[in-house]
Parts: sequence; C-alpha cells; structure tokens
Amino acid sequence: MLVDTHCHLDAAVFDADRDAVVEATQNAGVAALVVPAVERANFDAVLTLGRRYPCCVPALGIHPMYVENSSPEDLGILRQLLAIGRPAAVGEIGLDFFADGFDVARQEWFFAEQLKLAREFDLPVLLHVRRAQDAVLKHLRRIRVRGGIAHAFNGSRQQAEEFIKLGFKLGFGGAMTYPPALRIRELAAALPINALVLETDAPDIPPEWVGKSGRNSPQQLPRIAQVLAELRRVKMAELIEATTQNAIELMPQLAQLCTRPQVIH
Repeated sequence: MLVDTHCHLDAAVFDADRDAVVEATQNAGVAALVVPAVERANFDAVLTLGRRYPCCVPALGIHPMYVENSSPEDLGILRQLLAIGRPAAVGEIGLDFFADGFDVARQEWFFAEQLKLAREFDLPVLLHVRRAQDAVLKHLRRIRVRGGIAHAFNGSRQQAEEFIKLGFKLGFGGAMTYPPALRIRELAAALPINALVLETDAPDIPPEWVGKSGRNSPQQLPRIAQVLAELRRVKMAELIEATTQNAIELMPQLAQLCTRPQVIH
C-alpha cells in the first residue's frame, strides 16, 4: 500500500467532495495520508480529519508563510496538543525565502522553536524548504531532531546528501512528473531508494497529466509512484514497498494502516 506523506486534505477546495476523494484514494491503493497543519487556526480541522477518516494521520505545526499572523501563544497551544494528541510529526514547518517581503528573523525564530518542540517530544518534522535549503540545514545541525521529511525537495545533490546524513527522507511528487524538470528527475532517479518518500501536496503541485492549473488529489499518488518507478527503472511493487517502509520508519503509526492487500491501477 502507498503512503502520501504530505496532503492538505483539510483545504477548502475539498469541502464539496472530501468523502468521495478519500474513497477514491483508498480504492487506488493509498492506505495513509499524512495531513500537516499550517497554522493554529487549522489545528482543529486537521485533528478532526484524523478522527473522521482513519486513513488520515495528522501532523501539527506552523508553516513559515503563516508566521506573520502567528504568536508565541500559538506555540504554547502547539506544545499542549503535541503532549495530548501525539501526532505523527511536527509540521509543516521550515523556511520560505521565495515570496517577496518575507521576515527572515521571524521565520527562523518560529522554525527553531518548533524544532525544539520536536526534539522535546521525539517527533520527526515535515519541512518546507523553498529556496532555503542551506538555512534549514544550519538550524537542523544546531537543533538535532529524530529526522523527518524535506517536503517537495528541489535542492542540489549535495544538499540532498546533507539532509540524508541528518536522518531525513526527501519527498517527491507532482513536480517530478514534468519532463522539463530535469534536476528533480535526476535526483529522483539517482538518490538512494531508502531516502525517498512519495507525496502529492494536494491540492497543490498537480502532476503533469492534471495540469498546472488543476486541483491535485491524493488519488494521483499511484501514477506519481509509477513515474518514479520508471525513472529508477524498477518494478512498481519494489518502489511501493521501499517508499512505504521509509515512511513507516519515520512515523511508525502508519504501519497499521499499510497492512491491507494492495490495489494498484
């Protein structure tokens, strides 16, 4: 069974057909969806998804693009929920130096404080690293955590190897499906298989066959996995087994969701 290690199923674009999306996703052979929060305002929505759909595994954190509207009190709430709810990971957290007008100091402070929480509760982290790979690595070397996933990885081979040394897996999804994305496809093909996990980032980063303006969905994961298998020139079953075990290694609670017979279309 497949694991989507990064899916924002709580997004409003799924409100009209969320039940149908979950059913189609499971019928396609995706056993588990890791659903990360992005701010305090959607902590409850993510936790509610985990209660409503057994296949959804929550993660809690404050995304770097939401720190402008976040406060230290939000970190206190996060700490309480980490203690009570035991989510799969702390995330989505990290740094984003892409958008105009970002506050580096504020992003880095929230990132560091959340790394400390992950260390305190011995949880992996789900990292947002857009145009900030080296800065993220700097913090990870200073505040050691048990590993995690560098989501939507788009760095260099050297940066990839540094994340791997620190115990991280690298997330590959829709961006990899576009033939012009040569660097991402080369990394997906060449990096050690035990360092890779699959993701959709739905509803964002739609694969090539959906189109850049379309809504991504976790039910696209099997076709994304097929692209990765083709790039690596391995059988689909081998690719599924490896990436699922990699996800379980980081988040052991996924194991109980991945024991049903595979359904691959």
